Amino acid sequence: MMRGDRASGAAGISLVDAAPGEVTVTMTVTKEHVNGFDICHGGVLFTLADTAFALACNSHGPMTVAAGADITFCKAAAPGDVLTARAVERTRFGRSGIYDVTVTRGTSDGGAEIVAEFRGRSRTIGETQPGAAANPIDPGGSRSG
Repeated sequence: MMRGDRASGAAGISLVDAAPGEVTVTMTVTKEHVNGFDICHGGVLFTLADTAFALACNSHGPMTVAAGADITFCKAAAPGDVLTARAVERTRFGRSGIYDVTVTRGTSDGGAEIVAEFRGRSRTIGETQPGAAANPIDPGGSRSG
């Protein structure tokens, strides 16, 4: 799925790690990601979190899309910040699911601070993903874990 995601690729988002129901992606904020205040545009942060969400909810195989999502922006991100988004499945029931994504950036002391919190609601719409492979997240096999 990540290989065919042109929007995420254009944003510079990379898959770091994946397992069923859990995904980590990363992106470095560039000058192309900033708004008029010279901070990372909220839509870019949403895209990063949404990519992690999409990969996590599709990690089980069937084609799954967003039914809805919301995001809370906690801190501003700036050019040069390396952001990490980690999606975790909270529950799946019937054809629906709930996923939480935390977007963080590293701190100078080696820790991480929360930039945004995202909650996505998914809906399975098909039995298989178009062009499905053995690994629905990354058919190229670069998945770690």
